[in-house]
Amino acid sequence: MTLTQTALFLLCVALATCAQSLSGFAFALILLGLAGLLELAPLADLANVTTVLALANALVALRGAGKTLDVPALRDITLGCVAGILLGLLLLGWLSANVTLVLRVLLGLTVIACALVVLMQTAALPERSSPNTFRFWGAVSGLLTGLFASGGPPLVYHFYRQPMALKAVRDTLVATLAASAFLRLVVVVPTGQFSGNALTLCLLALPLVFGLSWWLERHPPGWSRQAVLKLVCALLVLTGAGLVVPALLQLIKT
Repeated sequence: MTLTQTALFLLCVALATCAQSLSGFAFALILLGLAGLLELAPLADLANVTTVLALANALVALRGAGKTLDVPALRDITLGCVAGILLGLLLLGWLSANVTLVLRVLLGLTVIACALVVLMQTAALPERSSPNTFRFWGAVSGLLTGLFASGGPPLVYHFYRQPMALKAVRDTLVATLAASAFLRLVVVVPTGQFSGNALTLCLLALPLVFGLSWWLERHPPGWSRQAVLKLVCALLVLTGAGLVVPALLQLIKT
């Protein structure tokens, strides 16, 4: 990676960290989407880097959150995630080796779809969903985690419809994302899918992630949450379109 590429990667990390700190989601989607759009590294490496950084972010956010966790929800989502992550990693390995352009299209469409899902206005359910429903959404999230390390939006959509206290929703959501990131690493690292390049990028980015998160926690801008949400989702849609359109044009030419 050249000096320019390194600087662009750190810029992507900074934008993703700011979006996460301001909106509470989208770190993985923005980092993977922007870095993939700029072709700074193979998507498999970027997904691994995103997993580590997202896990680090989650562990910091979960300090002192033990009493507010919804343990049954965390358990059921995690159970569903396991199968989804394994399938997603298998698909990622096959697509990376055989049809890279298709992988870029899938990533772009995923980024756009996730932005639209998060923007959807959803009313709270009258009663809590069944354990099997939590497992289903855990499997959907796990599939996206395995493919792109970006399993948050399906869980955001599901959790915010539950008749749960807002603090419990937020902390349980962060905990489930941390668990899925950990599960992904458990599969990736022993099988030799975590490259030296990915490790180097993690070491470069971690101080920036922690430093920016610390600063924004103490000096938050005075923007409304709705304005931040729309800005982040607009960035996601533009990033997704930037991934999809060139890849589709190249596929058409071939």
